[in-house]
Amino acid sequence: MSKKILVTGGCGYIGSHTIVDLLENGFEVVSVDNNSRSNPRIMEGVEKITGKKVKNYKVDLCNFDDTYAIFQENEDISGIIHFAAYKAVGESVENPLMYFENNLVSLINLLKCVQEFQLPHFVFSSSCTVYGNPDEVPVTEKTPPKPAESPYGYTKQMGEQIINELFKSIPLHCILLRYFNPVGAHPSTLIGELPVGKPANLVPVITQTAIGKLPQMYVHGDDYPTRDGSCVRDYVHVSDIAHAHTLAIEYLVNNKNQFPCEVFNLGLGNGVTVLEAIKAFEKVSGLELNYTIGPRRPGDVIAIYADNNLARTKLGWSPNYSLEDMMLTAWKWEQKLKIDEKFYNGKFSQFN
Repeated sequence: MSKKILVTGGCGYIGSHTIVDLLENGFEVVSVDNNSRSNPRIMEGVEKITGKKVKNYKVDLCNFDDTYAIFQENEDISGIIHFAAYKAVGESVENPLMYFENNLVSLINLLKCVQEFQLPHFVFSSSCTVYGNPDEVPVTEKTPPKPAESPYGYTKQMGEQIINELFKSIPLHCILLRYFNPVGAHPSTLIGELPVGKPANLVPVITQTAIGKLPQMYVHGDDYPTRDGSCVRDYVHVSDIAHAHTLAIEYLVNNKNQFPCEVFNLGLGNGVTVLEAIKAFEKVSGLELNYTIGPRRPGDVIAIYADNNLARTKLGWSPNYSLEDMMLTAWKWEQKLKIDEKFYNGKFSQFN
């Protein structure tokens, strides 16, 4: 069987790290990314790390004909890892229709091609947002989903439902990876997170505040029922997340799946508050962060972290990076971006 994997959103944060991990584990990769939320030059970092050049199709997956053409040109694709989606919770609250259209139409078009070309292995980038505000933590894969707290979360719930219904009717296999809060950067500092405009996720907000791109940062709420009043999240290094996708593809290729569609949580398994994350950054960087407490942010859940035992036992996944490792690699990446500012700013100057 061919070892060619199509990675959608391959120029993105998790996509690019996963491409590196796939290449380092003997897979061939092609990418599709319209670069509306990513920088195509990140592929240069991938090539420097791996010594291999990856072809990226600059295609919008919401365009079915252009998507179909990729599969016509690559008939030996044996698996798909689907990352391509908008992902900012706050933006989804402000513009829900854009999120429903982009995230669901692109998925449906991709699944039409999966069905047409009988592609046997499909891995979907899902999210802990499918659990909503859970009654108990840590959450397991059997934790009943609650109503999503944002349109982004609903697109992940709906995406999972669409996939489950399709894979009941075709002889193909799928894995849904529900990951929690990917952070950090590749230890080489050649690839990392490149937020479009003002970042919405905590760690790039921290590093951009520390480097001076942002004058200060806000902690969104200190009145939650948690140990210090700030939200609790499960942070996991992006390289650990990336390796889980390689393990998921290998799991499917080796016919280890027991059901057409299986689900795995990907988190470190520890709940960390926003204020604790800030302290971890201050420790590894030696800096005092300029932050203030602000109001709660619409769409945020109170507390969520993973029970990752299923991924450990069935996929053989074991996260290797600590919270301090995550903060340190993120900080080194931010410092690298400051040095290489002109390299990346051509793509993002319109947003800054």
